[in-house]
Amino acid sequence: MKFACASGAFDRAIASAELTQLEFLEVCAHQLACDGVVLDVRHFPRTDDDYLAQIKKLTTDWGLTIAALSDATFFTATPEVMDATLSQARALGAPLVAAPLGRPLEGSWSEQLERLDAATSRAKTANVTLAVRNAPDTFVVGTHDYRRAAKEADSAWLRYGPEPQTLEAGSDVGTLRNNTVLLWSDVATQTQRSIAETASVFRRFLGYLALDHKDCAADADAMIAGVRQWRAAMASTE
Repeated sequence: MKFACASGAFDRAIASAELTQLEFLEVCAHQLACDGVVLDVRHFPRTDDDYLAQIKKLTTDWGLTIAALSDATFFTATPEVMDATLSQARALGAPLVAAPLGRPLEGSWSEQLERLDAATSRAKTANVTLAVRNAPDTFVVGTHDYRRAAKEADSAWLRYGPEPQTLEAGSDVGTLRNNTVLLWSDVATQTQRSIAETASVFRRFLGYLALDHKDCAADADAMIAGVRQWRAAMASTE
């Protein structure tokens, strides 16, 4: 398992201009013991080719991998916005776009399935895989919802990006293992027990674990501690 820091963990600092996206990358490269980053689409001050090329070059020079783009509205967006996000991912060399599904209060499942069909068709064209996140009050909160979405979308470009510790009660995280391409953990709420349970199920997972913060108010020390907890847990499963 490799470890990535999600820029969403620093959203409060980035939104208030205390931290720029470039400074976030520098923190990840020079202070955090992580292997890559998950970049939130909200944090790009520009999306022109020159700027995206600069981000790609900096991450390469600093030994980081762009594990994924995160876009909270991707599965409820218009086709044009989906295409823009996928194009951005391709330009950056990001293999994944991570996003939760929509909220039942904002539309029916049949409407969401239409968006899923549009999203997976575009993802196939762009050669970028979609990693569905579980989140409260969305169409995917537990393992049953994951299997339903995968079955009805019926696309190899739709995969799982779960946060095991926040799956609804009764979920069997082991059933997600084969289709999981990105894992998430919240440094503000993760515990030794939750880490150990996930590490046990995903001990041979070769993808990235993205470290996030539920209040979007992380600092470098919190992220360093989070990575260390995970590295210790993974070492104990060897």
